[in-house]
Amino acid sequence: MSNENTNSATVSRVNGLDLAALGEVVEAIQQDPKNGLAAFKVTNTWKGQTRSEASIRSFTLGGQEIARPFTFPVDEPAELLGTNTAPNPQELLMSALNACMVVGYAANAALKGITLDKLEIESTAQVDLRGFLGLSDEVNPGCDRMEYVVRIRGNGTPEQFREIHEIVQKTSPNYANLVRPVRLDATLVVE
Repeated sequence: MSNENTNSATVSRVNGLDLAALGEVVEAIQQDPKNGLAAFKVTNTWKGQTRSEASIRSFTLGGQEIARPFTFPVDEPAELLGTNTAPNPQELLMSALNACMVVGYAANAALKGITLDKLEIESTAQVDLRGFLGLSDEVNPGCDRMEYVVRIRGNGTPEQFREIHEIVQKTSPNYANLVRPVRLDATLVVE
């Protein structure tokens, strides 16, 4: 085990997170709530069959644009008429939920001085394709229920981990996006 988290006189990182930098972010947002406004934009471009490519160019934080040049593929399994070259939209949605919560667990553990040895989140969900294919108006095209299991280990107590679990459920953006209705405003541009 690294001593990066054990020497209290020099602790500046816990679970790889810079606590001083985290404190600066919190302070900046407390001084001006506009500093806490983060806006994201992702564009998917069809690449044939069921494939698309997601592109991220930047995001804004506190009104400042920050470059984030990333692309990643999206596809369906061959059994769903895809080419099985990348995760499908449902898997990416679940991964986004898991990844968002991972950040919450790691950060909240770090704030409590808890060093993590293991953190894993496994999500499961089921989609009835009759809804997606328009075969039944009575079938939800999405998931009716998602389940997830958090496996966590570190130098915290079970009570501390339960408290962190509750904090993550209360504060994770993607958790909130899935458990509360989000208004989707659509615009169609026919070129």
